[in-house]
Amino acid sequence: MPIFIQDMTREVFRLWREFYWLPEWVVISVIVGVFVFVGWAANQVVFSLLKWVVRNKDVFWRGVVGRARLKVRIAVMIVAVALGVTISPMDPEPSLLIRQALLFGFILVCGWMLAGAVDMGAVVHLRKFNMDAEDNLSARKHVTQTRILQRVSALLIALITLGLALLTIPGVRQWGLSLLASAGVVGIVAGLALQPFLTNLIAGIQIATAQPIRLDDAVIVEGEWGRVEEITSTYVVVKLWDWRRMILPLTYFIQKPFQNWTRDNASLIGTAFLYVDYEAPIDRLRMKLEEIAHASPLWDGDVVSLQVTEVTERTVQVRCLTSARNASIAFDLRCEVREKMLAYMRDELPEALPRDRLGWDRNAAPVSPQG
Repeated sequence: MPIFIQDMTREVFRLWREFYWLPEWVVISVIVGVFVFVGWAANQVVFSLLKWVVRNKDVFWRGVVGRARLKVRIAVMIVAVALGVTISPMDPEPSLLIRQALLFGFILVCGWMLAGAVDMGAVVHLRKFNMDAEDNLSARKHVTQTRILQRVSALLIALITLGLALLTIPGVRQWGLSLLASAGVVGIVAGLALQPFLTNLIAGIQIATAQPIRLDDAVIVEGEWGRVEEITSTYVVVKLWDWRRMILPLTYFIQKPFQNWTRDNASLIGTAFLYVDYEAPIDRLRMKLEEIAHASPLWDGDVVSLQVTEVTERTVQVRCLTSARNASIAFDLRCEVREKMLAYMRDELPEALPRDRLGWDRNAAPVSPQG
């Protein structure tokens, strides 16, 4: 026990002997109350000084001080009550129990403060990026990385804090050690039960660092097209084109192949296939596609191309390529190309529409109905 606490304890017992006629609980309450008041006053003074110190600092430190006010006050009150209980003439056994409970709570509050500092750092970092920008690749990258690491950090802080707090209770600590030492099967079962959780946790760290997906990425998973709407510590929410939500574990994007249309940049080449007749004038179709692309506000001015990609026994397959700024615009541009090319063939190039051909020998004798 520190020397100043020993001196204060001797002084309290001296006063207790002078006021022996007072009930013990009154003396204990007065001592604890004095310490709580002193702790509250010290907390007010310290926070006034901290606010003055960080008034010209960046938003991170101002935010940390603002968020920590309540938590530090609770921590100071816990310390004050613990000192009051230690110095008061309380019996050793209840005094020890109360101090253990206060230490348990103090460790939890410290973990709470650390988690708040991590959250504030994430908020300050994300203020630098605008997800509403048209080319938001950099923003999506940093937002995805920050949110995943924020959730993983909060989870790790919670686990470590709770573990440290439980170590302060001898009964729980001894029970846990004896259980793991005497029953290895329990450890195996616990390990198997935690395997999916730990696998997803590691997958989350991999996604945050390697970033195969990011928030707002356009992806194709399980044959469905959609956008990554949310990434948690265990699963990913993909908003499909028809507003349905597909929920997938984090391990899906590590272990299975999928398409990411916005992995390196938001620009995308859209494809529209047409099936035309053998006699279709490909040059005129190519000129019409270029005309449609140049007139469309959806085209980004980069890629426009028309090619014959396949010939079947009945038609010719023509591929129209046009590029756009992002996947949503590319989809709309593909639809526009199909509609306008079809209207052009229908109104101005009817010979380009697919036709069935029948051939016969003009010199062959006609066949009567009776055979």
